[in-house]
Amino acid sequence: MIKKEQHMIDMCSGNLPGKILLFALPLAASRLLQLLFNAADIVVVGKFVGKEALAAVGSNTALINLLISIFVGLSIGTNVTLARAIGAKQPDTIRRGVHTSICLALFSGAVLTVFGICVAPQLLRWMDTPDDVVGLASLYLRIYFLGMPATMTYNFGGAVLSAQGDTRRPLYALFIAGVANVAMNLLFVIGMGLGVAGVGFATAISQYISAGLVLWFLTREQGATRLDFRQLRIDPETVRCILQVGLPAGFQGMVFELSNVVIQSTVNSFGSTMMSGAAASQNIEGFVFAIINTFHQTAMTFTSQNYGAGEYERVDKVTVYCQIFTITAGLVLGNLMFYFGHDLIAIYVQPGPEQEAVIQAGLIRMGHVGRLYALCGIMDTMVGSLRGLGCSVVPMLGSLVGSCLLRFVWVYTIFPRNPTPEMLFISYPVTWIVTAAFQIGVYLFIRKRIQV
Repeated sequence: MIKKEQHMIDMCSGNLPGKILLFALPLAASRLLQLLFNAADIVVVGKFVGKEALAAVGSNTALINLLISIFVGLSIGTNVTLARAIGAKQPDTIRRGVHTSICLALFSGAVLTVFGICVAPQLLRWMDTPDDVVGLASLYLRIYFLGMPATMTYNFGGAVLSAQGDTRRPLYALFIAGVANVAMNLLFVIGMGLGVAGVGFATAISQYISAGLVLWFLTREQGATRLDFRQLRIDPETVRCILQVGLPAGFQGMVFELSNVVIQSTVNSFGSTMMSGAAASQNIEGFVFAIINTFHQTAMTFTSQNYGAGEYERVDKVTVYCQIFTITAGLVLGNLMFYFGHDLIAIYVQPGPEQEAVIQAGLIRMGHVGRLYALCGIMDTMVGSLRGLGCSVVPMLGSLVGSCLLRFVWVYTIFPRNPTPEMLFISYPVTWIVTAAFQIGVYLFIRKRIQV
């Protein structure tokens, strides 16, 4: 029998809305703290170094997400595999999953470190990064990737904890690491004058702090999720289960980020002012996205456990409640963000003659993307429910066509007819609507095939 610790949530019985929020709120706080890593970097360099440094750090987001997305997808596979085993009460499967997942984390982190350090300058050139930015961007990217083993360990370890309903302890780890990150930013950049390199080192070190704490939590578990370093090994059957969900999820994320890299390359063509404004806006939007995207993770985990336990009626209720929370959060937060957008972007921008131009550039993106993040939330939550049901390939294909391919078509056919930032950014809500409609149809089809 699998012991229910105090920090675990029984997802297969009881009041669903309350338990969904109990799971999602710490997860949202964790996502927000992760964003604070990057926000601290951007605010410090924007205020104390200059707009070129701001552009160098902020414009790396899409590229970093592209390079790590396939491995983050594997951590999603870990979450689904373990949550289903927990729902089905299979402790041996859980133990193998925990130790295999940590092995995959360490391996993927090492691969990403080597790859990122070797190819960073060339990748930035392919993105048409301006000459006044590319040197700083390359330096930051290489230092950032020194922390990849820790980033992957935190993601996989956090997936293990959240699969059993524990989203609080990953939050504690990120809070401690976030405070350390901000303190090191101030020390390295303002105190020691290290500039972009300083924020890179601060971020990498803080990642190791959060990863170390998650590993410590896992070693103190009393049940099947307890980590014992002496038992670290790869279990082929567990890897197969993780890959079945994780590879399509990772590939989907990779192609999504590739489409974002293409859009970022187009943003780069407008110059460093638009790059800086878009980078600040994207970072602020990330806080809204972090909150609504927690319901993707929530839908996936709750669906996996209830599907494993044979509670099919609760699966539908999970999807409905998660969508209600997603839409509400997206509409309220997206519009509040835009209403206070001028003041929020000003936080990121160094005072001076170009400050207002950068702010206005950021508001263009925010008005066409940030206000409509509820559409993105609908799409992502449906994907979470489908992955929880073990369906990962079909939603991947739908997302690739509905979002990624359509964005490529937009950039290379529709955008050239009116090459403005507004025409570029409106591609986001258009592709979200198309993809969400497809995912809803797939979910309804699959549920009809599952015996209730």
